[in-house]
Amino acid sequence: MGESPEITDPLAALEAAHEAFEAATDFTVGVEEEFAILDPRTLDLAPRFESFAAAAAAGEGPLKGHVAGELIRSEVEVRTGRRESFPAAVDAIARRRVDLVDLADRLGVRLAGTGTHPFSRWQDQQVIDTPHYHLVEQTLRYVAWRNNTFGIHVHTGVRGADRAVAVMDAMRTVLPELLAASASSPWLEGVRTHLHSTRTQIFTRAFPRCGIPEPFGDWRTYADHVRFLVETGSIVEHTQIWWSVRLHQSFPTVETRICDAQPEFSEAVALAGLMVALTADFARRYDEGRPLPSHPGRQLEENLWRAIRWGMDGRLIDLEQRREVPARARLDALLESVSETAGELGVAPFLTPLEHSNAAQRYSAQLDDGATPAELWPLVVERTHESAREWLSLRQAG
Repeated sequence: MGESPEITDPLAALEAAHEAFEAATDFTVGVEEEFAILDPRTLDLAPRFESFAAAAAAGEGPLKGHVAGELIRSEVEVRTGRRESFPAAVDAIARRRVDLVDLADRLGVRLAGTGTHPFSRWQDQQVIDTPHYHLVEQTLRYVAWRNNTFGIHVHTGVRGADRAVAVMDAMRTVLPELLAASASSPWLEGVRTHLHSTRTQIFTRAFPRCGIPEPFGDWRTYADHVRFLVETGSIVEHTQIWWSVRLHQSFPTVETRICDAQPEFSEAVALAGLMVALTADFARRYDEGRPLPSHPGRQLEENLWRAIRWGMDGRLIDLEQRREVPARARLDALLESVSETAGELGVAPFLTPLEHSNAAQRYSAQLDDGATPAELWPLVVERTHESAREWLSLRQAG
């Protein structure tokens, strides 16, 4: 989500976006991390966003201009802003996360980075008091109320309007693999759901204009659809299109939004790096005239469900070969396919965590051994607070 800046007329914004994409800089990077705000004693969701917003806006501190709201008062988002390279974005998001957890400590609250909260009730949450979010609530009602979820959004600059649409079309084909790799939410409302990404089930499967979009082919077709949504009163601004990969008209970027939030900072970085590398690699393949992947939405949906349910412990469909393979094999194939681009963009050194188990796999193993979601939750909170600090310390020491 997020409030759209600058031009308020959606059709004028669409025309401006075309010009912005035509003049965009390739492969700039922006990363947004969403965190649950928690009561320090109970670790339940706590409605304290306004405290973060006020503290971040005061003076000229490091979080000024980098903190945003995301629908509910018990959630806070921190942003890198535009960075010219992926390594620069990594340094920025490390500092942002550390600054945010330091601020949480000063405010007397805790933070957690995971797709869903394990026991807080949606009925107890409150929507942020802004016209934008009140409109979302009034339009969606129950669908919005249930959306107490947390993710990572990665923006990659792509020059050229038609080229950006082609890259978005290609990125839709790898969304299930990205979701499987990022799954961190096997719980909700006091129960183990036996899903690896409960976040995706309650957000992506519930919100309108969400999930895997159809391929558009070119800017004209994409723009015609946006006009249709505006002219029929379906949306009043482009950020009400919540696809798991979309063009962000204001920046302008291809924004990938499929991944669960991560407690471990190194895993958040690795996922962001893979999204950037895939986006850039598809853009380069477009430039070279090589075919980009394209599969029917109904086939991609089969893989998306498998990623939701079993994550990296399951099997995905190799859609080219029309056969099941381990999810690990699909992720390894993606990493291999972008290895050259990842090396050139400085992404490769950050991808190693993707070779190991992810959060949902670790939590699920502990749940299998008899732990409860509530017992595991303090560990999630601790890693959210400490992992970026540890990463920065190692970086500075090395």
